[in-house]
Amino acid sequence: MCIIKYLILLLSFICFSFQVIQEEQQDGLAGAWRQKHDNNEETVKIYADGYFMFARFDKAGKRFVAAGGGTYSLQGKEYRENIEFFTADSTQVGQAWSYKVSALKEKKLVLEAKKGKENWERIDGSQTVLTGNWRITARANANGEMNPIQRSPRKTLKILSGTRFQWAAINTETKQFFGTGGGTYTAKDGKYTENIEVFSRDNSRVGASLAFDYEVQGNDWVHSGLSSKGDKIKEVWSREK
Repeated sequence: MCIIKYLILLLSFICFSFQVIQEEQQDGLAGAWRQKHDNNEETVKIYADGYFMFARFDKAGKRFVAAGGGTYSLQGKEYRENIEFFTADSTQVGQAWSYKVSALKEKKLVLEAKKGKENWERIDGSQTVLTGNWRITARANANGEMNPIQRSPRKTLKILSGTRFQWAAINTETKQFFGTGGGTYTAKDGKYTENIEVFSRDNSRVGASLAFDYEVQGNDWVHSGLSSKGDKIKEVWSREK
């Protein structure tokens, strides 16, 4: 009887340790990473809450190139991305991309796949109260009344590290992409400010800053202000896990 209890405790400890290792590995990716390219383009990828999102762009030329995102997993040296959107090739939506992690250090990430090697440098590992993956769940109408947004394959997500953000409007069922944008942000004393570095719909918005009032209520993030078009907005974003 004692042996059985010991084996049960040992098995529980092993399962718990494996879970902790997985969480630590995913935490090793959490934050923002940059990959530089030869043609003045760069790709910034953000990881949070088991989700990732990236945008490739020419910052100096204010030119959007491509974007993608989805869920990910990391087990040992095996890294896998499950694609929910990819602007360069929508047929990849629903597919899985597999990589081997040949290096994962504080400032360096090297991924290897059949298409070649990817070298990433960490540009942010900090956190704020807004760090995470969020989904829009309510929006005010013209009268200021909040209208809930029902869960469906059509969704708008916004992912934030400690200093960077990216949003994307997608439909995982139809594989449609509606737009994305991203850059850096600050959040302090109830003021949230976005500094736009990439905007797929209109590159004239690159370089602009948008300021909002915000507060976090449990798992909801409420913010209000003016959109990039100058329209009044009030939205509720909820943590997406």
